[in-house]
Amino acid sequence: MFLVSMGCTESYIDEIVRVEPGPDVSAPEVNISFPLEGTLIRVVEDVTPININFEVIDDIEIESIQVSLDGTQIASFDEFLDFRRFVKTHTYPNLANGTHVLTITGKDTSGKSTTKTVNFEKVEPYTPVYEGEVFYLPFDGDYTELVTITNPTVNGIPGFAGGVKGLAYLGANNANIAFPTTNLTNPEFSAVFWYKVNGAPDRAGIMVMGPPDTNNPNNMNNRSGGFRLFRENAGGKQRVKLNVGNGSGDNWFDGGPAADIDPAAGTWAHVAFTISGTQCAVYINGQVASQGNFSGVSWAGCNILTIASGAPRFTEWGHLSDGSLFDELRIFNKALTQSQIQTIINAEKP
Repeated sequence: MFLVSMGCTESYIDEIVRVEPGPDVSAPEVNISFPLEGTLIRVVEDVTPININFEVIDDIEIESIQVSLDGTQIASFDEFLDFRRFVKTHTYPNLANGTHVLTITGKDTSGKSTTKTVNFEKVEPYTPVYEGEVFYLPFDGDYTELVTITNPTVNGIPGFAGGVKGLAYLGANNANIAFPTTNLTNPEFSAVFWYKVNGAPDRAGIMVMGPPDTNNPNNMNNRSGGFRLFRENAGGKQRVKLNVGNGSGDNWFDGGPAADIDPAAGTWAHVAFTISGTQCAVYINGQVASQGNFSGVSWAGCNILTIASGAPRFTEWGHLSDGSLFDELRIFNKALTQSQIQTIINAEKP
């Protein structure tokens, strides 16, 4: 029942008047905010805790709530400070690999009940496929790097589209993703990925891992360390170029027409580049586009890896966001050989 205290008159407290609740018309409303339908939980452990976030609302009074996982009850509630609304985060401590079904049922005092079900998956930890692989980003509906289970800073509003395998990163204006460079600043470095180039804009940053430019902080272009992989218009095609800094200066690896990709073809190209203590190379579809001697990379100040843009560390020449498609990005702590790159292409090619 509901009791209402009326206002005071002439310094006396008026009597308390009994107010009966209205009819119980609706069944409880159950809302699950995590996990959601289709959620993929990725962590490095085989067993992990999960926070189940949910809310139950009723028009009159909640009587009980049951939470079940894979058909087994894991929690129940029958005492409520607010008997019309219950908001809860319940921690289940031992979620194992595999598919799971979460079921939450809310029942009210008139016997009406509502059940909501969510299907989700705890994905097995990723095991690197290739020797020296320290970074793998499949872009299958999220931006999670799978070797270390790291999520990037997402700038702008990039998207996803059909890829070589599953989905692919779809670039957008003023968009990129940026990762910390932990575990990436090794004496040798290689990156391989699939790329379907969009020629507009006619120049863009592809991948950049460079130092800040304290002399030009609003339009950076410090090429003394790290690398800048980018593209520029070349007679209607897009020419892929690599610039790498050794600590005292920068070195260019420009393959000319051998590094051109034609946007009009609308096909996937495989791009790879390698950095060692003696040489750098750029490969397009497994073929050497540019190669030359190099004295070794400096990673001083290179704490950001930007994908699909030159921003923020390589912007002075207009190499900004890339509207192209990217898929199956892998980074290695070694300089891959041409045959190793071809092995990856053969395993992944559409």
